[in-house]
Amino acid sequence: MKILDWYIFKRFLTTYVFVVSLVTLIILVIDYTEKVENFIRYKPSTYELLVTYYMNLAIFWANYVSPLMVFITVVFFTANMAAKTEIIAIFSTGVSFIRFMRPYMMASTLIAGIIFCLVAYVIPAADKKRLAFEQKYVEGGTYYFDKRDVHIQVGPSVYAYLSSYNNTTQQGDKFTLEKFEDNKLVQKLSAAYIVWKPEIKKWSAVDYSIRTITETGETMTYGKLIDTTIALEPKDFENTNNLEKTFTLSELNNHIAKLQSRGAEGVVLFQIERYTRIANPFGIIILTAIGVIVSARKSRGGVGFQIALGFGLAFVYILFFMMSSGIAKKGAFDPFLAVWLPNIVFSIIGLVLYRTVPK
Repeated sequence: MKILDWYIFKRFLTTYVFVVSLVTLIILVIDYTEKVENFIRYKPSTYELLVTYYMNLAIFWANYVSPLMVFITVVFFTANMAAKTEIIAIFSTGVSFIRFMRPYMMASTLIAGIIFCLVAYVIPAADKKRLAFEQKYVEGGTYYFDKRDVHIQVGPSVYAYLSSYNNTTQQGDKFTLEKFEDNKLVQKLSAAYIVWKPEIKKWSAVDYSIRTITETGETMTYGKLIDTTIALEPKDFENTNNLEKTFTLSELNNHIAKLQSRGAEGVVLFQIERYTRIANPFGIIILTAIGVIVSARKSRGGVGFQIALGFGLAFVYILFFMMSSGIAKKGAFDPFLAVWLPNIVFSIIGLVLYRTVPK
């Protein structure tokens, strides 16, 4: 790595770390002021507050603001270099614009790689601890499944029903399991209740009856206890708020496959989360390239104009992503295209802007 590369590479990373740390610290202070009354009421230990919650919250927010902060970082220090005519001096030595961008791309690729590893494996584990802390010390207790008359699709054309479920005893009352073929009911299992057996990882149906319907008639079977094999587990009745954020990438893929095997609804939310974890690191590289292009030339409007332009483009990118993801969550847009569309559009914008750069 040459002196020029190292100069830009080091300045990029140090500015990025400083900006992300500052913004994250401000967010943590705001979060504490909003929740301090809850902390006083429920009295978490110092370790739980600082390590379990705020350390994990800092990781979450550092990742969340990284695409925006990378873009602002690039625009800020590159515009300053242009204002001081440093970039003109670099180009006067015969350095091409593509060669000038190389250390930026190296630094952004490093950041993107680290962020991908974080969102794939580290942040989900941190979010699991953080969300459990919030449930206990902010919401005020452990989660209790309080829904009634629960209908769940547990397989293609297979539907389960429970009148209620108890998290503590892992028991569901008034259980039925219906299987359909060609939109016709072919079998129905009814039980007074089902209870989870962790040693065999199956549900046991108590005081059950099985009604089987064939073309020649119906048969009824009765019994006291029977083990059932259905794609349903106690964790399906746990708190599902931000559940997609607590899965590692491999767990997320397995959960999506599980939902698809059931033919169940709600898979789009998890697909969007999976695609986002892959698309965001690429977005960092794309935004870095655009940031260099819009701020590398000396502007008559000064550094302030270029920074304002950078904020504007970053705001449009985030707004674009939120809108497309929101539409996809409602089932009106393909989730893969919704997540990747901002990157595709801004890649095109970057190529158009690059053509305007003096060579």
